[in-house]
Amino acid sequence: MGWYRTDTIPRMAMTLRLTDSEQSALRERADAEGISMQEAARRAIREFVSNGQHRDRVSAASARIMNKHADALRRLGE
Repeated sequence: MGWYRTDTIPRMAMTLRLTDSEQSALRERADAEGISMQEAARRAIREFVSNGQHRDRVSAASARIMNKHADALRRLGE
């Protein structure tokens, strides 16, 4: 079947270049978790994306609150 599976979401192959120390740390962490280095990297990417999305939602929510209550916030600062 080759690199790409047709029965799931299409996947993209990529090369990840790590320093020797990054590769060693990834290998040690993956071994400690009992998973492959690839799975450890994929988990890290998912966590990175999820954290960024969370920060974006928090920033948007705080901007909405600050705009909605700008007058009260201004009065509290006086």
